[in-house]
Amino acid sequence: MRALRSVCCYSVSFCKLERHLQEAFKEFDYDADGFIHYKDIADCMRTMGYMPTEMELIEIIQQIKMRWGGHVDFDDFCQLMGPRMLAETANMVGLKELRCAFKQFDCDGDGKITLDELKEGMKTLLGEKLKKGELEEILADIDLNKDGNIDFDEFVMMLSAL
Repeated sequence: MRALRSVCCYSVSFCKLERHLQEAFKEFDYDADGFIHYKDIADCMRTMGYMPTEMELIEIIQQIKMRWGGHVDFDDFCQLMGPRMLAETANMVGLKELRCAFKQFDCDGDGKITLDELKEGMKTLLGEKLKKGELEEILADIDLNKDGNIDFDEFVMMLSAL
């Protein structure tokens, strides 16, 4: 159960972070060419709520200049900012993020997480292959209406109990 909660929290944080990074990147990609110039990175970071130290900013700008020729694309931007922002945004969870995390388990999109989807999600997202008994125990703990599936409301209830 603890493992599932960890995976769900990571999924929520990751979805929220990815959306946050996309919004910031678009805002500072002034000419819509898919790149942000190193001169704009400090303002971009501050817009996202991350306040870098002068030393950190110097390191980041040097990295952008040396590795990426002074411009950073979205993938490199995520690689650069993702670890820094994950801690900054960890407490800000909204409905969109919860739905994003739920969808990572609900593979067929029917609004329910089945035992098989739970098994696959745990394997894919956590790298753990749980035994059927362990999965059934997790399902039994979360499945409040006892229909054999985890619906979105039950998923949210499980996360709110953290």
